[in-house]
Amino acid sequence: MSSARDAVFPAGRQALYERNRYSPAIRSNGFLFVSGQVGSQPDGAPEPDLPQQVQLAFENLNAVLAAAGCSFDDVVDVTVYIVDPERNFERVWPVVMAHWGEAPHPTLTGVGVTWLYGFQFEIKVIAKLPRAAAA
Repeated sequence: MSSARDAVFPAGRQALYERNRYSPAIRSNGFLFVSGQVGSQPDGAPEPDLPQQVQLAFENLNAVLAAAGCSFDDVVDVTVYIVDPERNFERVWPVVMAHWGEAPHPTLTGVGVTWLYGFQFEIKVIAKLPRAAAA
């Protein structure tokens, strides 16, 4: 029995993932498990503007989903992490909602945190792979 992981890498960011030693996503049993995505610039540095950081987190997430043949419409479960949500929620949430799509929406867990390695927002998802992408 092989324990090889079916990793998914978006174009252009492989070195960043290799340096940090994790896979952006793993396909398993018809689902795509996506690592937390942050609003990082191409070199991995945090985008300083919070709304733009959230926008970049979604762009990075969408690149991982696309590399697996998915889109946000295939997402079934979302976890978001926000540093100091009492202060930052109102600046973050309009950007999140711009990417959320139509009902029925995925499940959602929101977590307030004190530290995200220099970031203020992170999004982690599980997506159902379309039949063609699941093979």
